[in-house]
Amino acid sequence: MVNLPEESLIVIKNLCKSFDDDADILNGISINIKKGDLVSIIGPSGCGKSTLLRCLNCLELIDSGYLRVGNVELRRDRPDKRPDDVMLDAAHKIRGEVGMVFQGYNNLFPHKTVLQNVMLAPVVVKKMNAEEARETAMKQLKKVGLAEYSNKYPSTLSGGESQRAAIARALAMNPKVMLYDEPTSALDPVLVGEVLQVMKDLDSEGMTQIIVTHEMQFARDASDYIVFLDKGEIVECDDGDALFANPRSPRTREFLRHFTGMAVAC
Repeated sequence: MVNLPEESLIVIKNLCKSFDDDADILNGISINIKKGDLVSIIGPSGCGKSTLLRCLNCLELIDSGYLRVGNVELRRDRPDKRPDDVMLDAAHKIRGEVGMVFQGYNNLFPHKTVLQNVMLAPVVVKKMNAEEARETAMKQLKKVGLAEYSNKYPSTLSGGESQRAAIARALAMNPKVMLYDEPTSALDPVLVGEVLQVMKDLDSEGMTQIIVTHEMQFARDASDYIVFLDKGEIVECDDGDALFANPRSPRTREFLRHFTGMAVAC
């Protein structure tokens, strides 16, 4: 079992989330993630992986539990209690600490250049002046290998280039944490590697990253540790070699056997 320190950049305790009258999507999630870690979350479809990310950046408010990102804390006792101003203010602050990259890569504004897309949030949200925003945007585009594409429009980019532009756009807000929800799922296999390489490069720079992925080889090779989620619960958490070579839970073994079998069949 990975030794997760108490003093961490992200702390989650007993986090629960459900929708309407459905059973809990997330049921008592607890985990600490320290600064600079690259964490992969794996598990079957519908197990709560994406919901966990959306709770982490407060796109979804938790029903109950505790969440801390950096120095910002958010607590909720029960879902039937209306969120108060303190909780809503904490959620707003957490959103400012977290960058998010989604599955689809068609979420860039088509009428703006790549550079304008990356500049937009720093100008509008952070009230950054245009010159500083341009400098920041170009720095991030260079980081993801897209500096020469700055004046192109999204329609001219490949899927991998668009996803890298989305990463640059998130990085331009100077987040403490980057979250990725299946960032390569919509890409052709030949383009997957260029997006995963950006994450590896960011990891080498010390960026904290949490990735929901089905790229098992990437998860095994690049992650500081892997979280296996099933039925809204953390079943197992370990480094890649240990989890893949000798999973402790039968649920983990079954998932990996099934997933590997599908991959081989393809």
